[in-house]
Amino acid sequence: MSDDSRPSDCDAADRFSKMRSERASALLEDYTELIADLMAEHGEARIADIARSMGVAHPTATKAVARLKREGLATSRPYRGVFLTPAGEAMAEKARQRHRIVRELLLAVGVPADAAELDAEGIEHHVSEETLKAFAAFLGAKGAAHQR
Repeated sequence: MSDDSRPSDCDAADRFSKMRSERASALLEDYTELIADLMAEHGEARIADIARSMGVAHPTATKAVARLKREGLATSRPYRGVFLTPAGEAMAEKARQRHRIVRELLLAVGVPADAAELDAEGIEHHVSEETLKAFAAFLGAKGAAHQR
């Protein structure tokens, strides 16, 4: 690779900074999705259930929930569980929709269901809105072609 084709240090730093930010957002999205699921199933999300479902230690889940609260995405009550705010519910729903579109695209191109589910979990957090719209348009066109 020639030096001319290599990104500048500033460009590389910007890309790495963006990736770190996306990873942090991905974690928040995963926690809000899980809390929404637990709330739907049990009426609330307890830290012990969050920790078990995420495969992390209780203090790790507590720290993540504290961050959700700081970000205005969740609340908690003494001797009760964790609850999503409207902003947290919106984040969970948006993440769920992104996951569904990515999973459906992977299935449409022949990825086995188990792999599509697992891969969608990672990909959903790194796909731009523009790419996601293209995926949805492709799936819509594919669905329309099957109905003909």
